Amino acid sequence: MKKVLIFSIAVLFGFVLLMGTVPSDVQAKTIFVTIGTGGITGVYYPTGGAIAKMVNKKRDQYHIRATVESTGGSVFNINAVLSGDLDFGICQSDRQYQATHGQAEWKDKGPQKDLRAVFSIHPESVTLVAADDSHINSLADLKGKRVNIGNPGSGQRQNAIDALAAAGIDYKKDLKAEDVKAAEAPGLLQDGRIDAFFYTVGHPSGAIKEATAGARKVHFVPVTGPGIDKMLKDKPYYAKSFIPAKLYPNATSKEDVPTFGVKATFVTSAKAPDTIVYDITKEVFDNFDTFKKLHPAYSVLTKENMLDGLSAPMHPGALKYFKEIGLK
Repeated sequence: MKKVLIFSIAVLFGFVLLMGTVPSDVQAKTIFVTIGTGGITGVYYPTGGAIAKMVNKKRDQYHIRATVESTGGSVFNINAVLSGDLDFGICQSDRQYQATHGQAEWKDKGPQKDLRAVFSIHPESVTLVAADDSHINSLADLKGKRVNIGNPGSGQRQNAIDALAAAGIDYKKDLKAEDVKAAEAPGLLQDGRIDAFFYTVGHPSGAIKEATAGARKVHFVPVTGPGIDKMLKDKPYYAKSFIPAKLYPNATSKEDVPTFGVKATFVTSAKAPDTIVYDITKEVFDNFDTFKKLHPAYSVLTKENMLDGLSAPMHPGALKYFKEIGLK
């Protein structure tokens, strides 16, 4: 009997020693989360990558393994988060508003009550790029031209449609509208297959740099006018913005170009565990200065303005953290 007891204690002691040599991410079950972003040449993709990188560095602490998926953009990400195909997604603030209020693509489905906001990120400007030889210098000049307004499922498409409608332009009748992804538009512009394209994006953008770097000279078109001013009053998720000319020295625009914009926002589902949302929020905000350095588009960020543009209810996990640091 004593031998059995001694043997059992020895086995138990050996197991404890063995567990001490096993990595903590094996001892504690690792939770895998996926972040939906956008095209790889935009700012969404590196933004998702930046968040994932920060969280993954603390895998032993959080037991979270984050991966990033390139997607069709805002609408896709919201729908995928709500269906459970994505855990988190990046979307434009206007799309968050529309989903929450049952507008635009969600008009038939009604308000998406399970959508939850986590935090905002960088500002995004509605950017209209045109070839110099197309002679497009205003929204009115787009009539009859070949213009890419963005792929279905992207946030930029509705922004383009809103801007055109505000200027009295019916994109179905007055344009030769294309609906390709933003990443494809610079090549089409340089190849002479389109005259201009819209892209709602944070700056600097790889896609915009590509568009301005080719042999065909291009410029930025102001997205302004009385109709735009009225739209900004009617749609609370839009605000005036501008394209910094200094970021694109190869463009023929030499002064900042006025337009309007939205904010990129980080969202999840009401079903997401509080602890996971809390940990991801904490990692980004506790290391705010490090996060700001991960992309030039983040240079204007403050902790306070990262809570702007959130029209969906805030997830309890994020709210808990913000209350702890006095932001809520």
